[in-house]
Amino acid sequence: MKAGVFLVAGRFPGQDDSEVLRRSVDAVVCAEAAGFDEVWIAEHHFTPYGVCPSAVTFAAHALGMTRRIAVGTAVSVLSTAHPVALAEQAALLDHLAGGRFRLGVGRGGPWVDLEVFGTGLDRYERGFAESLDLVLDCLTTGRARADGEHFTFREVPIVPTPRPVPLAVAATSPGTVELAAARGLPMLLGMHIGDEDKAEMVRHYDQTTAALGRAPASVKHISTVVAHVADSREQACADLRAAMPDWLAAGLAAHTPVDDRPRPSRDPHAYTELLCSLHPVGSADECVERLLDSARNTGIEHVIMMVEGAGSHERTLANITRLGAEVLPRLGNLSSPEAPGSGSAADRGAR
Repeated sequence: MKAGVFLVAGRFPGQDDSEVLRRSVDAVVCAEAAGFDEVWIAEHHFTPYGVCPSAVTFAAHALGMTRRIAVGTAVSVLSTAHPVALAEQAALLDHLAGGRFRLGVGRGGPWVDLEVFGTGLDRYERGFAESLDLVLDCLTTGRARADGEHFTFREVPIVPTPRPVPLAVAATSPGTVELAAARGLPMLLGMHIGDEDKAEMVRHYDQTTAALGRAPASVKHISTVVAHVADSREQACADLRAAMPDWLAAGLAAHTPVDDRPRPSRDPHAYTELLCSLHPVGSADECVERLLDSARNTGIEHVIMMVEGAGSHERTLANITRLGAEVLPRLGNLSSPEAPGSGSAADRGAR
């Protein structure tokens, strides 16, 4: 198995944004010391659900603060970014960090972000595949040209010359599963669904691959979970129940649709209970058992753990430290002793 940390950089009640971002940076440093392979940072705009508006910028800072751990974006939102600019940034960070950068991309949502950044609803509803293919072209050929619905420009070289950068696609719908499968890219699956849904998405991915005339790919998908370890399951759930509902209520309510479609809503207390029931939340023994069961149920052996659910700086770092000491060593060889970037081209996401 391979394990990473997933950071939302959520603003919990009573916190200011500087405090949140310091907590998140300290979590990266702590994750490296605890033996995690990777850390991934989310990107959100105009909402306290997550106060990092540029996952690439955060990743650059985090890479400069560390020496071994890989850092990825989960995700960079293609509906509001220029794909060629994002590919340039990925190539730059890959060179500067010696192969430790990971790029996760996603469609995002139908939020007011599309209006503010001027990309519009069409980029969200119809432009994701075009944007993704531009990123792929840049990173695999070192050149870019476009004559599509949303982008038209002459051929240009990508500088610095890209090397294969590990790339994953956030998938929440059958259409995006098929899009990732057609391109042989791993899926990044969210913490809002459990093993049964994730296993079904992997099956659909493999069926799509087979329908395209290829053997089902041995692609290493990534599963996102909430992870919180305590002396007992009761204490672990109590920690999350005390902090997550108010954060979820404020953060999810701040997502503003760009048009008049209704805003999706979740009961924050019920959602917290759902996350506690789906994921490794409990004693170290219970967390290990849940993670191993999930790997067997889904076939996904690459997991990234949302560790900030208790809200505070101290509890986040304590959670990472306990996961590193009490859980990771029992999941297998999660941390490679090899130097960053020393893996094969296939390991680095070559296609």
